[in-house]
Amino acid sequence: MMKKRIYLFILSFGFLACAQTEDTSIQNIDEDYKYDVLVDNIEIPWGFDFFDDGSIIVTAKSGQVYHYKNGETTNIGEIPNVYNRGQGGLLDVKIHPDYPNKPWIYFTLASTTGEEEGGHTALIRAKLENNQITNIEQLYKASPNTTKGVHFGSRLVFDRDGYLFMSIGERGAREVNPQDITRDGGKIYRFHDDGSIPTDNPFYDEKDAKKAIYSYGHRNPQGMDLHPETGKVWIHEHGPRGGDEINIIEKGENYGWPVVSYGINYDGTEFTDETSKPGMKQPFYYWVPSIAPSGMTFVTSDKYPDLKGDILAGSLKFQYLEHLAIDENGVNKRVKLLDQIGRVRSVKQGKDGFIYVGVEGVGLIKMLPKS
Repeated sequence: MMKKRIYLFILSFGFLACAQTEDTSIQNIDEDYKYDVLVDNIEIPWGFDFFDDGSIIVTAKSGQVYHYKNGETTNIGEIPNVYNRGQGGLLDVKIHPDYPNKPWIYFTLASTTGEEEGGHTALIRAKLENNQITNIEQLYKASPNTTKGVHFGSRLVFDRDGYLFMSIGERGAREVNPQDITRDGGKIYRFHDDGSIPTDNPFYDEKDAKKAIYSYGHRNPQGMDLHPETGKVWIHEHGPRGGDEINIIEKGENYGWPVVSYGINYDGTEFTDETSKPGMKQPFYYWVPSIAPSGMTFVTSDKYPDLKGDILAGSLKFQYLEHLAIDENGVNKRVKLLDQIGRVRSVKQGKDGFIYVGVEGVGLIKMLPKS
């Protein structure tokens, strides 16, 4: 018989008990941030990234791609084969760090390509020519497709060595995908910028393994960024009912889903009585209750002194942007920003130092520093 779960927040000052239905550890800000709406015609701005000229490329879950430049927004194309169902659709976008010398723009999407009905997460790249998306190439496609509309991931980031990391959800198949390195789903992948797979990936030489895997045992990672000092890849991922996690990604490591978890099933039943196990990494931090995090950025800009050095993460469930003050021990303070603005889907610090946020039903906004 499973032991009764005790839900706790791991905080740097100790352990704080918290009920599943009420979150008392997060603070409200005395004076909330103001913002400008830059793009208001995208219902679900899933991802965005920045060109050196200050313009912004934005993905819409429906499959459309937009270019915001000089105050104007242009539809620059539609990505083919998008499986726009449930949580699936056109997902993240990342511009090559050596753009325009390497004129590639990378996208993740729930894709219908493949023999089976439904979709699975894919990685593609394309070029922007005459303000239109062209030269689309598929670099990786997870399989098999399934008609489930959940847990596609997916975020993209380049590390300092030029490797491209991609997160992928376990497609609602927790029993088979996340712990099996011969199957796609519930993983972090690592690629060269042309989509080829590095031969020093941890499972490259293992028989039948998916060679792109860098880490495994993940549920549904929808936030990813590089730590500004260490250069390591950090992610956050959706838990079930409780147990959303922030994880620091290490080569070849197992992050435990669903063998270990701080969450329970949505119906209140338990699926594991383990919160830790040898050989499985513990999260840097976990949320109970879940906030349904999406989008993540480290703040390095001097424009927001109260946020500098910390993490911002969007909350789909509670419709705010969360400021997580961090140190080497974990999270020591949580504060609601932009409270009740809407479902925060994406957040990123721009090259100009400003914070930009994608909000469902609102669009792409620019968060204004306090005077």
